[in-house]
Amino acid sequence: MADDTPQEPPLVTVTEPAPRVRKREPGPRPDWLRVRYSRGESFREIERLKGDLRLHTVCEEARCPNIDECWSAGTATFMLMGDVCTRHCGFCAVGKGLPGRLDADEPANTATAIARMKVRHAVITSVNRDDLPDGGAGHFAATVRAIRAASPTTRIELLVPDFQGRRVDMQTVLDSGPDIVAHNTETVPRLYRRVRREANYDQSLACIEHIAQSGILAKTGLMLGLGETDDEVESVMFDLARRGCAILSLGQYLSPTVRHLAVSRWVSPETFARLAEIGRTMGFKHVESGPLVRSSYMAHRAME
Repeated sequence: MADDTPQEPPLVTVTEPAPRVRKREPGPRPDWLRVRYSRGESFREIERLKGDLRLHTVCEEARCPNIDECWSAGTATFMLMGDVCTRHCGFCAVGKGLPGRLDADEPANTATAIARMKVRHAVITSVNRDDLPDGGAGHFAATVRAIRAASPTTRIELLVPDFQGRRVDMQTVLDSGPDIVAHNTETVPRLYRRVRREANYDQSLACIEHIAQSGILAKTGLMLGLGETDDEVESVMFDLARRGCAILSLGQYLSPTVRHLAVSRWVSPETFARLAEIGRTMGFKHVESGPLVRSSYMAHRAME
């Protein structure tokens, strides 16, 4: 006779998948990367101005470790065309997605902020705007013209995207008359698919060569600590020098969040100093090299 007594279901052991943990940094940060923060009146003034004029600064969006030092000294790098980027670089903390409309008042507002702060060396950059027919080149040019009108003695440095290789758009920017135009190479060619998957190393070199051939000072920056070797860095420096790049910045990559690319190594101050010396022997007019250096850090020193 069958046993009608309800049977307990068999014990089943469910193994939860282990959470994915990515090592963001190779051990504790060394002392040379520890930053002491301060807030001066110049810092607070820029914070008020950018809010009043609906401006963005790359200092905040990129979580720059030098934000207090630069803002308190009365300098900042303004970011045009919103705070949403159309590209998906693995190192960058700026928001990704579909940007909004351009703010027609932004060139004038940026110029107003620079004039009020009596900035001697202004750095202007942007998110990538691949959604725009000209990639935002006309907006850059309008901003340069507005700054020239509002603050004629201010030196203007631009940090521009590659405009997807369109020379006519880069020329629109150059024709507006900035003093320095930068386009960041960011890393070595072997790592481009992981670090800058929507960019192209040769295209970036072509941008820099175009700037240099126009007679305007060409500048670029690289991050170290993404998996490159020192030999690869020197090879990129050689490529840049051959194409007329005048100003070079080298700094330590710091991962903004655990969702971004991990840091592969801490690069020592001695290595940065050695690379700076190599850069000078290659013919760069100015090399800014150090663990906390970013592309716009102490940008005025290149002209001094």
